[in-house]
Amino acid sequence: MNSYFKWCIALFSGSLLVGCGATNLVSTPIANIDTIPLKISELTEEERKNWGHSDLLMDTIPGMSLDKAYKEIIGNKRGKTVIVAVVDSGIDLEHEDLDGVLWTNSGERPGNGKDDDNNGYIDDVHGYNFLGEAYHEQLEFARMLRLGIGDAPTRAKAQLELDGEYPKAVQNKQQYEQILQVVNNADEAIKKELGKDSYTKEDLMAIEPKTEEMQQNLAVIKQMYQYAETIEEVKKELGEGITYFTERVNYNLNKDFDGRKIVGDDPYDFASRGYGNGNPKNRVEDESHGTHVAGIIAAERNNGIGTKGVANNVKIMAIRAVPNGDEYDKDIALAIRYASDNGAKVINCSFGKSFSPNAEWVHQAIQYAASKDVLIVHAAGNDGNDLDDDNNPNYPNDHNFSGSEIADNVITVGALSSSYGSEMVATFSNYGAANVDVFAPGDDIYSTMPNNSYDFQGGTSMAAPAVAGIAALIRSHYPSLKASQVKNVIMQSGLTSKASVILGGETENAKPFSQISKSGKMVNAYNALILAANLSKGKTTLDYNAE
Repeated sequence: MNSYFKWCIALFSGSLLVGCGATNLVSTPIANIDTIPLKISELTEEERKNWGHSDLLMDTIPGMSLDKAYKEIIGNKRGKTVIVAVVDSGIDLEHEDLDGVLWTNSGERPGNGKDDDNNGYIDDVHGYNFLGEAYHEQLEFARMLRLGIGDAPTRAKAQLELDGEYPKAVQNKQQYEQILQVVNNADEAIKKELGKDSYTKEDLMAIEPKTEEMQQNLAVIKQMYQYAETIEEVKKELGEGITYFTERVNYNLNKDFDGRKIVGDDPYDFASRGYGNGNPKNRVEDESHGTHVAGIIAAERNNGIGTKGVANNVKIMAIRAVPNGDEYDKDIALAIRYASDNGAKVINCSFGKSFSPNAEWVHQAIQYAASKDVLIVHAAGNDGNDLDDDNNPNYPNDHNFSGSEIADNVITVGALSSSYGSEMVATFSNYGAANVDVFAPGDDIYSTMPNNSYDFQGGTSMAAPAVAGIAALIRSHYPSLKASQVKNVIMQSGLTSKASVILGGETENAKPFSQISKSGKMVNAYNALILAANLSKGKTTLDYNAE
């Protein structure tokens, strides 16, 4: 979820209006945090970069108590190396904070064009790329309309979706372009007025407008400072918005676009195999999602640069299967099977869509992963919707909309913001007492980006890898625990609250936090490791019903 989603935009008569809607433990787990005081002061830059690792009791920030877990439980213990597969967009395999944590397939000789280990995939040294050289892609409902896939009611629903989304994307693109032009014009006028190539807020406040036009220019720029520290940052965010909506119009919602033709397979034929290649690296700089997710899980903790991942002894298996658009069911099913067959014990799936014509392929892959004792961590989605409502499907999932789960190895994660209290559920996060399992930090998360850079991104896509990292920690230090046990440990050990929280960013839509997920809890690494230690020693049993 990119920064421009913070903007709520309106243009009226040419004027700009912007508004927003196992160790000696020094203490025992904390189960309820309703007595914790609210944090009033703004986060410092360091707190902002690390808030997901904070401790609610100590910092009054709804983090995962990860720093406390390392200090009081993990210490210098490394544990067993755990392979975590990141099924996502391409990953920057040369990133300074990731190059030391990449999984390497020891049975494969790089670049010889042969399947040395006979696993069915050629040159898969650090993972696999199911997209070939493809990048842009349609949303599933647009593809279904282009190909005539699905029954009549499903196609009608897809058409309704396209008819609503396409004109909206066109309008938003035009609005962003208009706003950027207004900001550019105002910025240039103020620079000319001051006789400077750059200026500060103090310079701005010192200008006494002599014309109505200058007064309007000042009003525009002053308003922009509400959303960013510099005007260049404002322009960057608006530019990202234009790019996003341009790609929505040209590719994602363009019914005639076919991004798959360069791959060479039939994506709706599960028997059509042998496509893709062994290079899961990102193809363009904007293909940053997988790199950001990988960093949250496993960015090198002790190299003195960048950021710190959640897990300290992980190898990242890179699987490129999510394009700039909706993923294909076949790619996801094969990616899960690839990860399960090649040693992954945790699979992070930070993607989702509302239509899935071959959902059964993914369900079968999930069950296959369960047979291999692999835990799958999935992002709940960013629509601000209640997933318990049948009108809000989110794929992949671990059920057939029948109320019962197909396997007990999938944990679905909603996103928290850094503001403990009524606004601690991220405005974009989906929720659901039956279909979301836990919540974790996911809003404004600092992590790795392509080309040795770092930035903040938000989404349930960022909350899922936080949980995948905790799962990897548990599997590393308590390897006797099975995938389903790890899932239940994470769900049972979290912190809960009876406080009412705002959902979907709508103040009138509020529910007790304890009622918006199956566990009713936010993940807590410290508590999880305590429970995992006791469970592994047979000192406790899990009485929490996670079915």
